[in-house]
Amino acid sequence: MGPIKQSPAQLRNVFGANLRKLAESYASVSDLSRQLSINRTQFNRYLSGESFPRPDILARICSFFGVDARIMLEPIENLTCPPDPFSCAYLRNFVGAGNRQVSQDDFPSGFYRFSRRSFVDPDRFVVSVVMVGREGENTLLRGFETREAMRIQGLPTGAISREFRGAVMRQDEGITIIAARSNAMAVSFSHLSRAASFENNFWVGYVTRTVPESVGALRVTRLVFEYLGEKISDALPAARTAGLQELDQLQPFHKHLLRPHIPFS
Repeated sequence: MGPIKQSPAQLRNVFGANLRKLAESYASVSDLSRQLSINRTQFNRYLSGESFPRPDILARICSFFGVDARIMLEPIENLTCPPDPFSCAYLRNFVGAGNRQVSQDDFPSGFYRFSRRSFVDPDRFVVSVVMVGREGENTLLRGFETREAMRIQGLPTGAISREFRGAVMRQDEGITIIAARSNAMAVSFSHLSRAASFENNFWVGYVTRTVPESVGALRVTRLVFEYLGEKISDALPAARTAGLQELDQLQPFHKHLLRPHIPFS
């Protein structure tokens, strides 16, 4: 089957619709046509889909708005990326699709206790609480690094410095989480799949941190998430015990799933 051909009238309509969207953020058509050095009457004909621009004028329009000649062929949303790169047409059905397809059954909204071996003190374990919620079709995560872990690294321990946020995405065999502190500091990548448990409320996998390779440094370790519930009261007991813990302080099933005496591979 050959490519679908568009008539000149259809192309003019596509171009006109795109140009109207691009012009929306400008105070007036008169001002915009002046900036483009295009006669206002002629510019109105472009906007209404009555006329095509000459190649030199089309090049001027494309340069001004930062688009290319596909402005005459495809809707403008397919040509430009919004601030969220996962939502742009280039990634929407690849990375972005997973971000919009995490069901409540796969990973419910609410509070989770997580545990993992500490990257900065490998003899101890980080235990903390994160919150997972939905914003539109997206599944988002928010939490705070432990004060002691930040202090060991010589970093500020205030809430703003410790806060991290992330996006949860569906995978064929579980979910992934990409998270970072403010300004893309300390980015981490996690993969989790549901673990067999009595209440079906545990996920197990691993987390990696984005740091350069160095001899003996820990960059990947097992990770456990335990769903606590949707209410703050469900999370408070776990939040009160958050921090760096010794092995014998871990919750029994967390310790079982982390398998601390077996090297990660």
